[in-house]
Amino acid sequence: MSPLVVSTINVNGIRAAVRQRSAENLGLLPWLAETTADVVCLQETRADDEQVAKALAPAAANGWLLASAEPHVKGRSGVAVLSRHPIEATRLLDSAEFGSHGRYLEVDTAGVTVASVYVPTGEADTPFQLEKERFMAALAERMAALAAGGRDAVVCGDWNIAHTENDIKNWKGNVKKSGFLPSERQWLTELLASGWVDVVRTLHPDVPGPYAWWSWRGRAFDNDAGWRIDYQLATAGLAGRAVSARVERAAAYALRWSDHAPVTVEYGS
Repeated sequence: MSPLVVSTINVNGIRAAVRQRSAENLGLLPWLAETTADVVCLQETRADDEQVAKALAPAAANGWLLASAEPHVKGRSGVAVLSRHPIEATRLLDSAEFGSHGRYLEVDTAGVTVASVYVPTGEADTPFQLEKERFMAALAERMAALAAGGRDAVVCGDWNIAHTENDIKNWKGNVKKSGFLPSERQWLTELLASGWVDVVRTLHPDVPGPYAWWSWRGRAFDNDAGWRIDYQLATAGLAGRAVSARVERAAAYALRWSDHAPVTVEYGS
């Protein structure tokens, strides 16, 4: 097995991430040009497949191969996977409700299956939360099938759930809000109990964070008042190869090109 570096980043609109601070050589494209990642999962592209391909054309010219899943509602969701290796197969979520929502895309590349997922944000005690729960059920079903398949796999993305008190700075103020509801946290607990491994937490046990999302508002970023909602959940075999995990946090608020930061894991041979 060859070493593999996988990154995941919610780009908060791919066209904005490409344009953001481009005059200062900052943004998604310069990051892609410099990253050591072999595979990159993107979420919240907010663009159709043609727009994603156009935005990432410079990356494609540098050798990146692209698979994308466009949103069914303009300006919402959308996921993609970039790989330096051939993409042998792509699959959407096998769900009548969510298959076309642009919230899940998996690819076979570099000898593993890599999925990019964008779980709905939800809103407690509203139909939006019920939609989120239905998506979570469909995702868990797909992940069970993936695990049973025996192939090394990693599901990366913005899960919009902070699992434990170590995964959110202001946990006391969010216990009744979507993203930190007991039922959501229990769902993640059960997913991990079924054999999936939270790779970043395994490599950074018993510490706050490392957070990968901070509100644009106030001084959340400066104070590191963030959430850890961007996970790489891997099958046990692949997780056992993980040797390092890091959040590529911008050096300063003014240097950010998304409200998330890339989460990068190196899987050894």
